[in-house]
Amino acid sequence: MGKEIERKFLVNGDSWRGLAEGSVFYQGYIATQDQVTLRVRIVGDKGYLTIKGPRIKYSRSEFEYSIPIEEAQKMLDTLCKHPLIEKTRYRIEWGGFTWEIDEFDGVNKGLILAEAELSDEKQQIELPIWIGEEVSVDPRYFNSNLAKHPFSEW
Repeated sequence: MGKEIERKFLVNGDSWRGLAEGSVFYQGYIATQDQVTLRVRIVGDKGYLTIKGPRIKYSRSEFEYSIPIEEAQKMLDTLCKHPLIEKTRYRIEWGGFTWEIDEFDGVNKGLILAEAELSDEKQQIELPIWIGEEVSVDPRYFNSNLAKHPFSEW
């Protein structure tokens, strides 16, 4: 079983820019029920299908599978609720962690989040200067909720 342990933060300022190249992501949700999500994602020329279980503080089960990009695109077009999540992800090595910074576009434009994946919920992390308020357990910032209640409507 896959397990994801992550902490999520708002990003302050632009001092992180230029530290990494970004990759464009398109993702949608086929289903979200009882805190379980079924997500389709396209990154570059690759497609993925991901199932995520209920979140308990910073942790949740996660299963991700590669799928043909044509099938991923068809699912995004016909099975996923719209609007889709559009974002550019930057991966920055800092303080022994790979930070993933997501700069959202579309209906979530203006939102920038950073995540660090941990090996243990109690693992200590040193925060870069561009890290702001922690939003790890705030459901408004879950991608599945941003698809239903976009940042632009807050």
